[in-house]
Amino acid sequence: MANATIWPGSSSFFPGDTPFGFYDYDYQFQTDADKVATFCAQRLGYPLSDVELQPIHFYTAFEEAVTIYGNEIYAYKVRQDYLDLEGGSTGSNLNNTLITPTVANIVRMSEQYGEEIGVGGNVTWYTGSLTTVANQQDYDMDAWAAASASLSTGDSIEIKRVFYEASPAIVRYFDPYAGTGTGMMNLLDTFGWGNYSPAINFLLMPINYDLQKIQAIEFNDQIRKSQYSFELVNNRLRLFPIPTVDGGKLFFEYVKKSEKHSAATGTGSEVSSPVTNVSNVPYANPTYKLINSIGRQWIFEYALALAKEMLGYVRGKYGTVPIPGADVTLTMPILSQQQQQKKQP
Repeated sequence: MANATIWPGSSSFFPGDTPFGFYDYDYQFQTDADKVATFCAQRLGYPLSDVELQPIHFYTAFEEAVTIYGNEIYAYKVRQDYLDLEGGSTGSNLNNTLITPTVANIVRMSEQYGEEIGVGGNVTWYTGSLTTVANQQDYDMDAWAAASASLSTGDSIEIKRVFYEASPAIVRYFDPYAGTGTGMMNLLDTFGWGNYSPAINFLLMPINYDLQKIQAIEFNDQIRKSQYSFELVNNRLRLFPIPTVDGGKLFFEYVKKSEKHSAATGTGSEVSSPVTNVSNVPYANPTYKLINSIGRQWIFEYALALAKEMLGYVRGKYGTVPIPGADVTLTMPILSQQQQQKKQP
């Protein structure tokens, strides 16, 4: 320990004295490097006590502190603006770029919710049909897809909608006034309403009468007849009521799962190298000369914490140093505790 190189009391920075050289040619960084070295050495007790560090140790701490400061700043920016940045180009430096918030990616996300009900998104809905069989209630849609959906190997379908329902009540509406010789049909034709149903009740009765009549037809079907419904579990379709004749056509809509997955993993952008995650958002190390005094003070304090950490490693190699008549206990535990406190965000 007695032969360890100690801080000489001054330093002279040159480009190449830091491990990575991120800021070596920034004039303001060159100027502050020696000031930071002096600051850290004096905060560590020099000249009252020896500081077992060389200038390059302080330069290393300074460079790391600047880099970590930039990481903290830009990590916050990425987290705040990521939705606006995703899909953009990775080829430009965003350090000093004003990010204008947009709703483009929010709309793109919302379209995928609409895709599930067929009103948006970028996945094609296909239409298919199968032939019902008398007295067969269950139908394997995966088997139908393998035979009829032109799927690639390993692909499958997802049923979105099944058109299996009774005809609407309005087509079975009975109008007691139609064709009774009241002459109202001619009036309807005059106004261009002759092709509308119900025939003339909306002229002779209030609208609530028509609504109640339609509701009566629906209640009749619900109570006295088998309801048209279905269950779809794991692409196994079960029909209610059970078909009674062969040759009926059942129509449905579906998507191919391979296309759904492809849409989810595509870039969604026309740029050749888009931003796809936080690791390739184009932020670089900060420009030191543009950092204000608030940021620089944080950097100086963090560099001091790193210097304490390095000095603690050096002194931790020896618990005590023998001197004539006694032993000197080094300050490694105190330095380690202080640097951990200083490095907290």
